[in-house]
Amino acid sequence: MKYPTIDEVYRANKIQLAKWVRFLPSPGKSAVGKDNFEKVMKEEGKILRLIMKLFEAQGGMSPNLSKTIGWNK
Repeated sequence: MKYPTIDEVYRANKIQLAKWVRFLPSPGKSAVGKDNFEKVMKEEGKILRLIMKLFEAQGGMSPNLSKTIGWNK
């Protein structure tokens, strides 16, 4: 799964935020072993922190939301 842009995060609804929380890889994973690892890790880390902040502000995960998004990408 590809990291969203900051704009996409701000436009996302709670279900989309939950999917990103569950399924996005760790920041920087796509750049492991590459010259741009540090840059990618910082950029993706910033995006993931924003996702978590907005998701928690909307109440975070619940059993029903978890069932809705499932465990398969």
